[in-house]
Amino acid sequence: MELNSPESRPASHPAIGFFVHIFTACGAACALLALIAATDAEWSQMFVWLGLALIIDAVDGTFARRLRVAEVLPRWSGEILDLVVDFATYVFVPAYAMVTSGLLPRSIALLLGLIVCVTGALYFADRQMKTKDSYFRGFPAVWNVVAFYLFLIKPAPWVGAAAILLLAAATFVPIYFVHPIRVPRWRKLSAAAVFVWALLALVALVQNLDPPVWVASFLAVIAIYFLVIGIFRTAD
Repeated sequence: MELNSPESRPASHPAIGFFVHIFTACGAACALLALIAATDAEWSQMFVWLGLALIIDAVDGTFARRLRVAEVLPRWSGEILDLVVDFATYVFVPAYAMVTSGLLPRSIALLLGLIVCVTGALYFADRQMKTKDSYFRGFPAVWNVVAFYLFLIKPAPWVGAAAILLLAAATFVPIYFVHPIRVPRWRKLSAAAVFVWALLALVALVQNLDPPVWVASFLAVIAIYFLVIGIFRTAD
């Protein structure tokens, strides 16, 4: 056993472990605040709350492993809690935003939103959503990111509709999408791309989702990069 491995450290106090669960559950509070912003068509504010939820989701697992929360609080499932929060922030709120924003064809916007919710729920229930080398199998229901690009690029409504249908179908197709931090292959480059993406996304939000062309272009290039490295994994 390694000296600094999680198993070698003393378990945390149950109260500390429960605070980690509260921290994770704050993502659900972010979902509500994002939904309220969306009902007022405050789209940049909505993405700020969804971004905060994304940050919580990125770090809470590290806290839970280091403090051995599953061991000291076996009654509470951090994994289930994480999935509940992720569905709200990755799927439900973005679906509402895409349906009500006017970015999709009005005649089928609601239907597209329902498809997003149903396929997203099924994906989060898939016990084989991840490969052993930490890739996502099928489109990983990151509809918050899809919504961000729709609001950023503002494609023709039917183009946006086609993209949603294509990605919803990709949920069940054996293609792979990279986890930018956990996948060892090109990890440093992927982590750098995430950092640059976050900075540019912040610029876009400050500009009320109407940034200079170069910002939107770089954000599009980063999205293409992550799609391409997933294709490489699929082709292996």
